[in-house]
Amino acid sequence: MDVRETIKSQIVTALKDAQFPIATPHLLINAFPNGAETTCVAGDLKVKAGDAGKLLTEEDFPFKSAEDVGETIVSRAGL
Repeated sequence: MDVRETIKSQIVTALKDAQFPIATPHLLINAFPNGAETTCVAGDLKVKAGDAGKLLTEEDFPFKSAEDVGETIVSRAGL
């Protein structure tokens, strides 16, 4: 699995228990198990939920699934 798919998979897994739709950035961060400190790792790359949230805009919300969140974050990060 490449870096993009690894990070996306970790995001989706971290949000497996989240209640969708998620309407705001604050609710999204709170949906991660360790909030903003939730960290996804692929090789030397580490992405914290709090940092990934900076890639999102108000227009991205509401998110309808964990898959949507993962895809948006890895796309915006250029992975």
